[in-house]
Amino acid sequence: MAESTVVFIAGMSGAGRSAAADVFEDEGWYVADNVPVSLIGKLVELARTGGEATSRIAMVVRGTDDHLAPELAQLRADLEAAGTTVWQVFLDASDEVLVRRFEQVRRRHPLQTDDTLIEAIGRERDYLVGVKEQSDLVIDTTSLPVAKLRETLTNAAQDTEQPASLSVSIQSFGFKYGLPIDSDLVTDVRFLPNPFWLPELREHTGQDEAVRDYVLGQEGADEFARLYVDIIRLVADGYLREGKRYMSVGIGCTGGKHRSVAMAEELARRLGEAQDEGDGPKFEIRVMHRDLGRE
Repeated sequence: MAESTVVFIAGMSGAGRSAAADVFEDEGWYVADNVPVSLIGKLVELARTGGEATSRIAMVVRGTDDHLAPELAQLRADLEAAGTTVWQVFLDASDEVLVRRFEQVRRRHPLQTDDTLIEAIGRERDYLVGVKEQSDLVIDTTSLPVAKLRETLTNAAQDTEQPASLSVSIQSFGFKYGLPIDSDLVTDVRFLPNPFWLPELREHTGQDEAVRDYVLGQEGADEFARLYVDIIRLVADGYLREGKRYMSVGIGCTGGKHRSVAMAEELARRLGEAQDEGDGPKFEIRVMHRDLGRE
């Protein structure tokens, strides 16, 4: 029997589960949609032992009640006990965006009966609280471009072959565009002076040398970066002990253009250097700038 990796794709209706399934399929995974939890174990067994056995299986799971979280947890435990590597991805988005998406496609929410669309979304969100909490990777698609979603999921699909490391995504964002709901850690660098108020720096970004040097040269910036890398590494140790393979770190400033971008890049650099020293957890580090170019 071939060793296998199974990914559960869960999340809010309208948040991108089908798009996620397409990415895994493009990466060569066997993908099954809307499989009852009671049949997933049998399907995995058939996929591993059939005439065209596959070792990489992605399952889109949908919940219509609050039983999904404990059922998935038990199924995951059973599969892992049998030697299968199991990951869980959760797609989420704000209620306002989900309403707009359903209105655009003129489709009825799967849980909507005689109530309103927003009430159906709220009921589904309540059902999926436990599923989201036990997921390895949570992706907020509220303002995530399709290309970025594909990039994130493609990296996730590839990372399943490196279970001993932790994938760390460091994402800059602007508070005025809302908090990233998929971040495990969120911090605020608005305590640093804003380059926006300097005419010669206003049109540049935190990826430009002049802005980077200005931000990182401010009082407290070096100490913050040093201490926050220590925090990330401390939490990473715990994540690996708990079997989690993803960590998302949000670094915020006002507009997501100057301070947060420069600091996100600096944290990634320092985290890579700390890893190269050979002490502590191993990382797959990625930097994303959610709101860069949005202004």
